[in-house]
Amino acid sequence: MKRRWGLLILLGLLAGLFFSFDLGRFFTLEALKDQHEALQQAYRAEPFLVTGIFAAIYIVMAALSFPGATLMTLAGGAIFGFWTGVPVVLVSATIGATLAFWTARYVLRDAVQHRFGDRLDTINKGLERDGVFCLFSLRLVPVFPFFLINLLMGLTAIRSTTFFWVSLVGMFAGTAAYVNAGTQLAAITHLSDVMSPALIISLIVLALFPWLARWGIGLARTRRLYARWTKPRQFDRNLIVIGAGSAGLVSAYIAAATRAKVTLIESHKMGGDCLNYGCVPSKALIRTATFLQQAKNATSLGIAQTTVRYDFSDVMARVQRVIKTIEPHDSVERYTQLGVEVLRGKAKMTSPWSVEVNGQTLSTRAIVIATGARPAIPEISGLESVRYYTSDTLWSLTERPERLIVLGGGPIGCELAQAFSRLDCQVTQVVRSDCLPREDADAVALIKAALQADGVTLLTQTEALRCEKEGDAQYLTVRGTDGKEFKLPFDALLCATGRIPRTEGFGLEELGIPVSPLRTIETNAWLQTIYPNIYACGDVAGPYQFTHTAAHQAWHASVNALFGTLKRFKVDYSVISWTTFTDPEVARVGLSENEAKARNIAFEVTRFNLSDLDRAITDEAAQGFVKVLTVPGKDRILGVSIAGAHASDLLAEFVLAMKHGLGLNKILGTMHTYPTWSEANKYAAGEWKRAHAPQLLLKWVEKYHAKKRGRESAAD
Repeated sequence: MKRRWGLLILLGLLAGLFFSFDLGRFFTLEALKDQHEALQQAYRAEPFLVTGIFAAIYIVMAALSFPGATLMTLAGGAIFGFWTGVPVVLVSATIGATLAFWTARYVLRDAVQHRFGDRLDTINKGLERDGVFCLFSLRLVPVFPFFLINLLMGLTAIRSTTFFWVSLVGMFAGTAAYVNAGTQLAAITHLSDVMSPALIISLIVLALFPWLARWGIGLARTRRLYARWTKPRQFDRNLIVIGAGSAGLVSAYIAAATRAKVTLIESHKMGGDCLNYGCVPSKALIRTATFLQQAKNATSLGIAQTTVRYDFSDVMARVQRVIKTIEPHDSVERYTQLGVEVLRGKAKMTSPWSVEVNGQTLSTRAIVIATGARPAIPEISGLESVRYYTSDTLWSLTERPERLIVLGGGPIGCELAQAFSRLDCQVTQVVRSDCLPREDADAVALIKAALQADGVTLLTQTEALRCEKEGDAQYLTVRGTDGKEFKLPFDALLCATGRIPRTEGFGLEELGIPVSPLRTIETNAWLQTIYPNIYACGDVAGPYQFTHTAAHQAWHASVNALFGTLKRFKVDYSVISWTTFTDPEVARVGLSENEAKARNIAFEVTRFNLSDLDRAITDEAAQGFVKVLTVPGKDRILGVSIAGAHASDLLAEFVLAMKHGLGLNKILGTMHTYPTWSEANKYAAGEWKRAHAPQLLLKWVEKYHAKKRGRESAAD
């Protein structure tokens, strides 16, 4: 840091000397004309010495961003002529620009990234993708000051070698124009004479050429891609949606609502994973488990004794009843009434415009792939020989397993481990690393303590090695942190180790649509695949596996598929929220502390403990916190983590605030009913306000009050 300050001071001194001694007077058109003959004679007498001095002066001026680069370029033509002047000026300018680039990077980039890292992250990603084109275009257009380009590029993540070579090539056209003008020095009366409107327009067109070329190459590739297939002259449908989960249902709904002819194809159950295997059944089970736990803790409410009897099969029957109750919302009948043609069967794309189902080929202008994801089965030796379940098959249980092992420490694993433990199972949770890896340490510690308090045997940093069966007994062999292996007996094993997108068997391979290493379908910002009329959304597209993000993507996919020729919409992932429905819950939106640190984003932390919330105390749930990350010195919200009862409901206010740019001051100024859980948000905002109170103003106010008291006493 001291070295950086020293460099800044040195640069400031050099700039001060330059302007104090009015050295700029030597870099004017009049001065160049006056010294033209003398400079040419010196060059003829000592060509290498003059060239070296000229290059050194040019490099220093460019490196320090001093004015006069245009004049120096003209001087290059006036002294050396065109063929020598162009390479001398071009190389000198590029070296000087690179030095300025390095200076900005060394002195300013860390501070700027630390302060504005969240905003620069988007710029850095764009430069990673299009940096060469951007820099090349900026170098070609003389409207943009080159010194400003040097400094701004230094603040980004673009590579130094890329900056040097692209600058060298990009500055060639402008340099050649100025050097050539310098060979006609006598005809120049003003520096603006060099750049005629026609020349400027030519350079702008040249700057646009890379982008036009890129667009043309992309268009040619797309046409070559489509050339393999015969495009129908007319289409039976506007849109075909493959998959009737959350993403597929929303896509079909939007298409029908806009009066498009849409077909929805589902091979299994309407509603997909969320209705049948995920959100709905798990939350139904959690509700029952929570009630049982509340009954066990009834003494905390002043109730001396409670007796609760239940049958596990009845609990699981209720789960199925809840699914059946919600089923009509996602049913074939409802969507048919909405105007969607619903077909049952296995869909397969046979061309970019056709889908085969039940032996019938359907033609369509656009396709949305929303095939969801399936549970990941870990590669554990002997797994197939034992009684194991996934989050899909678990709901077939009718008898309670006395000993249950849960593999995985993500949201699904933590939620179900706690629920089954509260249903009187002996639960052992085996986690390779730690629970809830996407959450901050304080939230993870709270959940781990809650799991253990509910009777879960939690084994973190533990690797599952193999399953064995000895007669009727089943065992999982694991390796702990000490490297020793030991056996865990179980009656049922639940694999909750993540979900894998469903990409097989839908024609992706035949069409050549690529998938990522995570098995998600590769899409652009508009959710298009390599075929512009084929889109993907939901779990199969990633990067999130939430029902609400699937619906969010589905809106973009369907609207872009139907109206993309008129207007396209990029998917906005800036405000993504989620909740882990353990007890207490963990809800989050935006950045966590870990993410902010990893991305070098400056932040402040404001925390309000729910132990101080009146409603939490009355509900015997005074544990957890509301944690808000803000821009240093400002109330702009970067992220929120809430751990506690009703965290998922409390989060909504912060999601709304972040989406619409509202800060903590707005939340503090909003009336919240007393006594409610939502007051926690206001109190968190109050904690921020208290930490940022204007101390100087308060001192003046204190003096004002003291003065008022003195006057009133005198009046008495």
